[in-house]
Amino acid sequence: MADGPSEERVNMELTVEAGDAGERLDAWLAKSAGTFSRNRYKDLIKQGQVTVGGRTIVEPKYRVNEGETVRLSEPEPEDATPQPEDIPLSVVYEDDDLIVIDKPAGLVVHPGAGNWTGTLVNALLFHCGDSLSGIGGVRRPGIVHRIDKDTSGLLVVAKSDVAHQGLSAQFADHGRTSALERAYSALVWGAPPGLKGTVDAPLARSTNNRLKIAVVRPESHGARHAVTHWQLKKRYGSRDGDSLASLIECRLETGRTHQIRVHMAHIGHPLVGDADYGAHFRTKVNRLPEGLREQVAGFGRQALHAGLLAFEHPVTGEVMRFESPLPPDLAELVESYETLS
Repeated sequence: MADGPSEERVNMELTVEAGDAGERLDAWLAKSAGTFSRNRYKDLIKQGQVTVGGRTIVEPKYRVNEGETVRLSEPEPEDATPQPEDIPLSVVYEDDDLIVIDKPAGLVVHPGAGNWTGTLVNALLFHCGDSLSGIGGVRRPGIVHRIDKDTSGLLVVAKSDVAHQGLSAQFADHGRTSALERAYSALVWGAPPGLKGTVDAPLARSTNNRLKIAVVRPESHGARHAVTHWQLKKRYGSRDGDSLASLIECRLETGRTHQIRVHMAHIGHPLVGDADYGAHFRTKVNRLPEGLREQVAGFGRQALHAGLLAFEHPVTGEVMRFESPLPPDLAELVESYETLS
């Protein structure tokens, strides 16, 4: 059986420069090495794969010092052929052709670099056996669309090849000529102007960090058309009357990687808890009341939930519509913001 892609393995040695002294080890590696995400470096540190000055450091929050030599050794790649794993699933609907899952935050959709096990695909292989569509390949059986690891919500997976083809066509068409609908609840910093709006801004891989997405010019290399429609649901103010945060609904006209997260950051209202695209808004946490401040600081993921999914059943033609309430962690956070209103 094949190993994971060898080009993802990294063995490196870096030296901390004066201007970087005092930074967290995981954040410094993400910035200085740039090969993986901060979360991946955090995992590698906890696995004992990072040494500083010859000492193994297992705390991602370790503060680096000027002149320290940091060495990173990636472990040997694991088998890339996913195996069935008994991981609990929240099944919303299932028949012979498809299955709808309410994915929890923290669950990766399919195996890849740094996540060869413990994914939704591993769980589906256990739950569905050999009935998943094989069109997506060995590592992505039945997968027709994805949501980020730290985004919760609804996802449909094909169990038959005919369902895979039909669902893929609907997602490729983005609902222009079909019943496909996708809506997300997002808690963002500040308040967008007006009650609703549209972000029409092409996206591509960031030239500064290939793990991130950026808004680019239409003529830029790799630029892909991306449109997000948003509608204000609730503003949350502070004692001085400013809107510190808002609950909005986002509907996708296209489905690009990190689309909502990047588009909302682009208009100046990044998602609460988004360490990748909202890091520059961390100081706003200090304006929150003490209890809420601690809750936001410890939230640990972007405040985004895929709460609505509708599509035409690719075999029966029936319009299927599913809704998922906010998961407990996000519902509790939103409830806390209600105290500001």
